[in-house]
Amino acid sequence: MGANKKRSSTSSEKTASAGVGEKKERKEDRAEDRGTQKQKLAVFVEESQGRKTLQGMKAITAQGFAKASGVKISAANSFIKSLELKGVLTNVGGYSGHRVYKLIK
Repeated sequence: MGANKKRSSTSSEKTASAGVGEKKERKEDRAEDRGTQKQKLAVFVEESQGRKTLQGMKAITAQGFAKASGVKISAANSFIKSLELKGVLTNVGGYSGHRVYKLIK
């Protein structure tokens, strides 16, 4: 690997002080972005809206349904399980908790 050049004390102080301020601003911006994303996610799924979303999907998974409908994966999973109990969906494959379902018409 290459060797680093020695810098004068004033130039190293300038780069150190400039880098610290930028990192703090970036972390604060990221924290604000994360907060707004969490507020946009819905907590529950209405059955009529959920069925419309499911009709357009080929392979139905909890992750795919959550992304398509804009809800959390846990909410999508509970909605899919409730439809499976009602007989609207059937399990056709998957492994290790990542199940694939098919819509029964």
